[in-house]
Amino acid sequence: MSPSRVQDGDARGLIVPIGGAEEKVRSPAILRRFIEACGGNEARIAIIPTASAVDDTGARYESVFQDLGVDRVRSLPFQSRADCEREDWLNKLKRAHGIFLTGGNQLRLSTTLGGTPVARLLRSLNAAGVHLAGTSAGAAFLCEHMIAFGDEGASPRANLVSLAPGLGVTNRVIIDQHFRQRDRLGRLLSALAYNPFAVGLGLDEDTAAFIGPDDRLEVAGSGAITVVDPAGVEFSSMDSANRGDPVCILGLKLHILTAGATFDLTTRQAAAPLESSRT
Repeated sequence: MSPSRVQDGDARGLIVPIGGAEEKVRSPAILRRFIEACGGNEARIAIIPTASAVDDTGARYESVFQDLGVDRVRSLPFQSRADCEREDWLNKLKRAHGIFLTGGNQLRLSTTLGGTPVARLLRSLNAAGVHLAGTSAGAAFLCEHMIAFGDEGASPRANLVSLAPGLGVTNRVIIDQHFRQRDRLGRLLSALAYNPFAVGLGLDEDTAAFIGPDDRLEVAGSGAITVVDPAGVEFSSMDSANRGDPVCILGLKLHILTAGATFDLTTRQAAAPLESSRT
């Protein structure tokens, strides 16, 4: 599930995890920015509604993107692993400038797409410059280590969260969504306590991280992103905690980033929004 290698002369496309409930009508800043990155009115966008159990999710997102000026948008409803072998749909993906994964259940994404030609193609397309966005469950699925499910609460606890393999377009982050709205700090901290390698990104609703090919992310949207940097962790009691016990973690660094703020996933440096980003 590791990211595909970027070939010489190419640049990886954007990776855009969105915290869910993104504004679609009144001030759709996140979707507009994604569309502009994909080519504006000339963009070709493919929607993958696999995570959703609602039959019309793909059609609704087609309408959303069309209302925002994108004429060439197509939903590809991969609902079974057999669907993931369809050459006509794989060819549609290959022609897209941007691919959008809807919300729903991230385990439906991993169990349906994992290990299929679709998953391999999504990784290789992103490495070749195609932009890849996911909202809610679609956001969680983007990283190599995916939060499958867990309980709410502010404190990390043993067995609070379960991880599963995700799509793997990035291995630098672990993503959680609906973050402030569903009180998910504890489960993100628990996930990081298992292995403090990746940076934790807690995405509020209507909030996105636009992660560029240089591994620098910029925040867009109306909420905040909680960045948990475990690089300086000195101690974790996760290995000795009993089920349900609180976990002691020393040395974490935490940032709260709003629109226009940035974080470099390589240097682990955060920067406040420029004045123009706040007005």
